[in-house]
Amino acid sequence: MRIVVVQLIVYTAMQIPGGLMLDRFGPRRMITTGLAVMGVAQVVMALTESVSVAIPARAVLGAGDAFIFASVIRLLPNWFPPGRVPIVTQLVGLSGQAGQIASAIPFVWLLGARGWAPAFLAVAVLTLAASLAAALLLRDVPPGFEKAQARLGLRTLRSNLGAAFRHPGTRLGLWTHWTTSFAPMVFGLMWGFPYLTQGEGRSPAQASALITLLAIVGAIAGPVLGLLVQRHPLRRSNLVLAMVAAGVVPWIAVLCWPGPAPLWLLTVLCAGLALGGPGSAIGFDFARTFNPRHRLGVANSAVNIGGFSACIIVTLLIGVLLDVQSKGSASTLDQFRVAMAIQLPCYALGILGIFRSRVRARRLLAEAGQPVPRWREALRREWAARQRASAARR
Repeated sequence: MRIVVVQLIVYTAMQIPGGLMLDRFGPRRMITTGLAVMGVAQVVMALTESVSVAIPARAVLGAGDAFIFASVIRLLPNWFPPGRVPIVTQLVGLSGQAGQIASAIPFVWLLGARGWAPAFLAVAVLTLAASLAAALLLRDVPPGFEKAQARLGLRTLRSNLGAAFRHPGTRLGLWTHWTTSFAPMVFGLMWGFPYLTQGEGRSPAQASALITLLAIVGAIAGPVLGLLVQRHPLRRSNLVLAMVAAGVVPWIAVLCWPGPAPLWLLTVLCAGLALGGPGSAIGFDFARTFNPRHRLGVANSAVNIGGFSACIIVTLLIGVLLDVQSKGSASTLDQFRVAMAIQLPCYALGILGIFRSRVRARRLLAEAGQPVPRWREALRREWAARQRASAARR
């Protein structure tokens, strides 16, 4: 746990420096550098037998990783029309999940067959090869297009940082990422398996199947959610709140259930939590549409801070609450429930942040001549558009 938390802390802490460097140097250089740093860190982890060396190496791995996702997201508006970016963003997230699952199988086999060092050295070689491929093949803009601007100066970068954080659209993205992504990360990466096995009394096979459901449902829901964002850009926050409700309502039911929760309710919980992953990508869409391109790097990084900060906070608090209650013995279901309930205040804080930021962002849209219509007016327009389309087909 300590090594994973160290990597998450460094990853989160490097988001803003990484975003500033992204706006200054561009996605290609940042992706190339990030992969190179990760590859070197993996070499160190493969060759060391000391925990005191492995932990700093894992921290360096988190620093390199911090450059990657925001840089990939920053590339998309340069290569795709604005209307397609929400769907492509979901596909990027889906490809990342698929890559994690696909790479785990040969890695686990190699780890069991050859041991720690060969397995991590193989990962390091692939990572360094990907860095070289990015340097040679990746381009910030399509062929024939010029870069939008020259390299930004430090004064401009500081100004961009302040402007991005002050904009309610960026904060709406941050709170979106905070509220949708922390619970599936905490459950899938850290506390879900012990909660299901030690607390709910499920077998390891059942617990693994439930956690696998997170990836399956997320993969199905991602493209659908991207399509909805594309078609209804002014209702993105409503989609976010629906994704949040899909996670928090089953959690309340599970925590209040008398005795161990039935399998069907745990399945509903995992399916609902899975929607938070693709839902968090909407946060980057808020950053993209509310910020000019020259500060998209730091805006995306600001959004990314949200969910990972909440994940670190909740992961640590759950561990502390379990330790305080159990005092070294195996945790009971009631003790797990008290610890897992710490997620509810985190949900509440995120929902409050979404509503506050949305009000201010919509006010800016109205001042710019693009007011968000009320539901009745939006439905009337949608019906009229469908009637016109049907008449045209005739």
